[in-house]
Formats: sequence, structure tokens, C-alpha cells
Amino acid sequence: MTYVITQSCCSDAACVAVCPVNCIHPTPEERGFGTSDILHVDPDACIDCGACADACPVNAIFPADRLGERDRVFVDINAAYYRENPDISSGWTDVVYPEIPRLPHDLRVAIVGTGPSGGYALRTLLNRTEASVTVFDALPTPGGLVRAGVAPDHPSTKDVMKSFDLLYRDRRVRMATNVEIGGDTAAGQITPAELAEHFDAVFYAVGASQARILGIPGEDLPGSTSATDLVAWYNAVPGASGPSIPVDGSGRAVIVGTGNVALDVARIMVSPPELLATTDIADRALDLLRRQNIHEVVLLGRGGPESAAYTAAEFRALSVIPGVDVVVHDGADGPLDLSGPPSPERRRIVFLFHTSPVAAQGDGAVESVTVTSAGHDHRIAADLLIRSIGYRSTPIEGLPFDDAAGRFPVRDGRLLAESGEPIPGAYVLGWAARGSTGGIGANKLHAIETVEAFIADTADGLPRTAAGPDDFAALLRTRRRQSVGYRGIAAIDRRERERGAAQGRPRVKFTEVGEMLAAAGRRRR
Repeated sequence: MTYVITQSCCSDAACVAVCPVNCIHPTPEERGFGTSDILHVDPDACIDCGACADACPVNAIFPADRLGERDRVFVDINAAYYRENPDISSGWTDVVYPEIPRLPHDLRVAIVGTGPSGGYALRTLLNRTEASVTVFDALPTPGGLVRAGVAPDHPSTKDVMKSFDLLYRDRRVRMATNVEIGGDTAAGQITPAELAEHFDAVFYAVGASQARILGIPGEDLPGSTSATDLVAWYNAVPGASGPSIPVDGSGRAVIVGTGNVALDVARIMVSPPELLATTDIADRALDLLRRQNIHEVVLLGRGGPESAAYTAAEFRALSVIPGVDVVVHDGADGPLDLSGPPSPERRRIVFLFHTSPVAAQGDGAVESVTVTSAGHDHRIAADLLIRSIGYRSTPIEGLPFDDAAGRFPVRDGRLLAESGEPIPGAYVLGWAARGSTGGIGANKLHAIETVEAFIADTADGLPRTAAGPDDFAALLRTRRRQSVGYRGIAAIDRRERERGAAQGRPRVKFTEVGEMLAAAGRRRR
């Protein structure tokens, strides 16, 4: 019986590495890797060994005869990949081991960021070098967008953090969370120059968390927000403010964009609160969603359905929400009348393609959104306007930044100075380097390639730090005394799980840094 890869696949490709018959594609070396919805098992080549299921970090691989009703469709989805790509072949292959040059045993490396890119960079450094690594995060809790961006009702995707947690315990790793990297030393920040002074190399895996703007009139009205802020709010990111959702308004939200994040937000907005109450969604969001009156979410796509940015797996997830209809309307055929409030008897998600926003209107808050489709403008009654049109990285004072592209300038993972030359010992990976494209699998591949660039540079004589091994710890104590190490991180995790167990939930997250520091055994100064 063949194994089958299902929706929660994160394209980590750990399964590819352990498959003895090379029957999982696309591999990191093949076209489509990083953009494919999921990876796929070749049913004709699978030998039913189960190695892929054991290696999967998000529990997405199962024997075909053990699939539930919801996931049986993936039997054909896996097989169809090979029917549609006849040039992809499976079979026994020889193992190729990478050549690893001899490096100094006392390298000291810093990683800024604890999302997937940072986690995979850490794993590669530990596997291929003898370096000691200090890992930084601005929040007390690690995880990056796995903790702050993955939807609460997709818990298996978050399991990738379990493999990183094992790395954090390594004797060569020091965790330093609740430490910000920037130019404000008076606020306790560590500057990039100080990192460069104390470490042989610094890897910036800081993601892209700043939302792009629409640039339309009324965008700054209350009730207009970004998917970035909304996701941070319902995922319990400290400091994230909630949206202004009236409980007696039209009952409709408009989302500009049709990517996976837009679908996540739409799904959360209309999902029954009793289902969300079994997840780790923030209490502050759950309380409001229980009271709110959003019965309809409208997603606007400038192009047609064929150009939508969501994956097929994410679209299929909408069809299984209890009591929610999914409507797809091609705006090229004319407008869909949404000038009045939606029916309160049924919740639905509406896709309007070939439709773009023109303006938002309202007396003190969003009350409607003007859109254009089929050459005509018309209004949609709405209480909430959410933009989900892409992300930019946040500049870090002291580092070069490409403001037009919204990311850091790099070449082969190496951070570039204004002159266009690489800055020795400075590397950028993931969305901060590539822009907000590709998922966990693409970030893993980029992290590995960037660490390999560092290994090559070190073998060629990368300049070493003159600072002593204990000098940075002394600086950190004077600059940011409430930094959190692994024991504190584990204490926060344990306390959140205890809070969740009392409510029958996986965890109840802290939403304030002070609460996190108290749980970690640190006092906020």
C-alpha cells in the first residue's frame, strides 16, 4: 500500500532525503520545488517502507488505507502529479555526500531570527561545522512566522518547530531571545556593528513582516487593516491591536488579495467560534469573533481564477468549514450585487475575480468599498477592509536595505554594501533576501545554500573576530539583562500548555511580553 502526502505538507523535503527509491517529487533540485502545493509520492514506485512518514516534521504522510474521508482526495492528487509530469522518474539512486572543507573548530556565528529560515540555517551549521551559534529573537518566544503567521486551525504545520527545539538544546547553541537588533542602544538594542565585532559571521533571517499598502483613498479609515496585523492579532503576537469589527454592522469583510494568507484570514473570520475554541487562537480574538457579525468575506482578485495566488490545498480547505458556502464569480462577466448586507442565515466566502479596489468610504469608519470590474465601478457594503497584497522586510539600522524591493540586497546569500560588494561575514536568507515568495521548503533550501556560501567563504579565509568568546555575553548583560535563554523559553512553553490544558486546547498563548518574562522567571526592567 502506497504512502500519500496530504494538505499539511510544508515541503520540508526531509522525506525526499530518506526515500530509498527516490519516489517523492519535486525534489529540491527539480522545477516546481518551493512553489508546488505539496510534494507527491509516486504510487507505482513506493515500496511502503514508511521512512517518509517517520521523517515528516508536520505529520502529513500516511498509508493510503489509513486516510480519513477528508484526505482521500490526495491519493489521486499524488498520482496525478506523475501523470501530468511524465518526465519525472523514480527509482533507486546512489547517495551523494557533499564535500565539506576543513574549517576552524572555534568559529562563532550569530543567527538573527527563529523562523524556518533561521532554524534550517542552525541545523546546517551544526551538521556541517563545529561552530558555536548564538540565536537571537526580538520576542521571548521563538518561531517567527510559524508561531505568529500559521493559522490556528493548521496545528500540524507548527510541528516543524519541534525539530528546531532539539537544536536549541545542543551544547553549541546559546539562545538569546527578547533581544532586539537595531540602532537604539539606549533601548537595549544590539547593533549590527556589535554583532559583526563579536562573531565571525552573522545570518539575518528576519523575514518580511511589513504589509504593503493599496494606495487608495480611505485606506487609513478605522476598519481598514492589513492581513499582517490581523494575523498577528489572532496569533497572539504581543502589541498587535485588534481590528475594529462592529457587532451591528453590515456583516461583511472585503479582503484584497487571493493568496494563502488571504484565504487563512477568510477562513478564520467565518469559522464557527466553537471550532476555533479548540485551537491556540488568542483569547482576545476568540472573544471578539464570538461577538462579531461577519457572515460574509469577499476576496478580490485583479486577474482571473487561473492567476490566483492561493494553492489548491488551501482552496480545498474552505470547502470543509461547517455551514460555509464558497462562491466563485468571474468579474469579467459583470458585477455581483453586494450593495446590501449579506444574509444572516448562512455564512459564505465569495471570490470576485477581475475586480480591483478603488476607494473605501465611511463616516468615521469603513462602511463600503468601491471596486471596479468589467469596466464599471460599484460599491460593496462592508465593515472591514483587509489588504493582503504582499510583504516587505523591515529595515535594520546599520544594514544596507533595498527600499524599492522591500528587502535586503544580497547575492548568493551574501549581504551587499552600497558599492555592490559583499560585506564579509554578513548573510541574509529567506524572505528577507528573496522577498515574500516560497514557503517552508523554499526557505530550507535557501538556508542550506546560504550556509554553504559561508562555508566556502570561511575556507577561502573569511576574516575572524578579534573579540574573546565571553566578550559578547558581557555586552549582553549590560545592554539587555532580561534576555531569555533556553530554560526560560521552555518555561514559557510549559506554562502556555498548562493554560491550554485547563481549557481543552493545545495552548493559551501569552499576549504581553511582561507575562512571558514572568513565566520565564525573568523580571521586566
